[in-house]
Amino acid sequence: VQLQASGGGSVQAGDSLRLSCAASGRSISSYDMGWFRHVPGKPREFVAAIKSTSSNEYYEDSVKGRFTISRDIAKNTVYLQMNSLKPEDTAVYFCAIGRPILSAITYSSSYYYWGQGTQVTVSS
Repeated sequence: VQLQASGGGSVQAGDSLRLSCAASGRSISSYDMGWFRHVPGKPREFVAAIKSTSSNEYYEDSVKGRFTISRDIAKNTVYLQMNSLKPEDTAVYFCAIGRPILSAITYSSSYYYWGQGTQVTVSS
C-alpha cells in the first residue's frame, strides 16, 4: 500500500486547509484511516480517524469541531478538512491505514502503512 499525502501549506490563523491522502495498492474501504501530526521533539499525535465498517469518526480533543475526516471510496482517498486553524496546529501531518481495535484507534502503532507527511504551518 502506498499513501500520498498532499494539501499542506502556510496559512494565517483562522484559515482553512484540506489535506488529501490518496491510497494505491489496496482499497481503503476495508481499512480504517487515520491522521496524525508530528512536531519535532514531541511524540506523534493522533488527530482523527474514520472506521471502515461504521464510518464513525474520532478526533483528538483539541481539533473537535474544527477538523473533519472523510473518505471517498471511489477515489480511494481520505481527507482532513481543517478549519479555524491555530498556530498550535503547525506540524507535519501524516495519513495512515490500518485495522486498529477501537480502544487503540489513537495509537500510531495500530496502523500498518504511512504516507510521507505534508507540512502545515499556521502563523498568528
